[in-house]
Amino acid sequence: MKLALRKIRLVVHLLYGMWVVATRFARVTAQQRLELNRAWSLRFLQLAGMRLVVHNDGARIDEGALVVSNHISWIDIYVINAWRPTRFVSKAEVRKWPVVGWLAEQLGTVFLQREKRSDAKRIMHELSEHLVAGHVICVFPEGTTTDGRELLPFHANLFQAAVSASRPVQPVCIYYEDAHGNQSTAPSYIDEMSLGESLDTLLRGTPLTAHVYVCDALAPGAERRALAADAQVAIEGALDRLRPVGARVRQAAARGQAEQDAEVPHAGDTPAANGPLAQ
Repeated sequence: MKLALRKIRLVVHLLYGMWVVATRFARVTAQQRLELNRAWSLRFLQLAGMRLVVHNDGARIDEGALVVSNHISWIDIYVINAWRPTRFVSKAEVRKWPVVGWLAEQLGTVFLQREKRSDAKRIMHELSEHLVAGHVICVFPEGTTTDGRELLPFHANLFQAAVSASRPVQPVCIYYEDAHGNQSTAPSYIDEMSLGESLDTLLRGTPLTAHVYVCDALAPGAERRALAADAQVAIEGALDRLRPVGARVRQAAARGQAEQDAEVPHAGDTPAANGPLAQ
């Protein structure tokens, strides 16, 4: 199917989503809204040439949990909503995006003005209230998107909401796989890439599989830095499990070579006692 036609179908589906939210959400229960959101998100992934596979879903917490995930693309939101609809914390700029911004606002997204430090207290208070009320909130603690191959250090600030509300943290890992079983960077939305360029790259990279690995929840009680560190370890472990065996072997070999190179004396190093310069 031609790229232009696929993009038109996605736009039509976005407009349909606006119609559903505007005409049906006020007349249905909260649970039915979640079901409508999930069905719409699954269809969006299908139209984008992507299928969803969920791992370890038995660990999922459906009430009062702070979900934290690695962040690769704008489509991560639809992947997570296709798994388990949730509220998100997003940068304030998203609110201005056509169609998508309106939908995000209507679905309860909490918008963060990252350039204003004073906004952090408001966000923490609002997130804590949502968690105490039993809502599930999703944040991306890396603070930006990556190509998905490695994690950036997690910012601990947003974990304070779970600490203040005494609610668990649920790490989840997103991983995109191409038709050959290798990790795909086609969905990544990074650097100076525009939304349109990102969409074109994603559609050209299909068919894709979006994997969601649900990690075991972190119990409340720890302080925010400990929670951030434990969540990062959990997601790194899930990412390693989702990578193809061949990729893991290559990475292990590369790490071994790096360690071996680190042991080779450089100019100015003291030669080892059993080295070629030993007398």
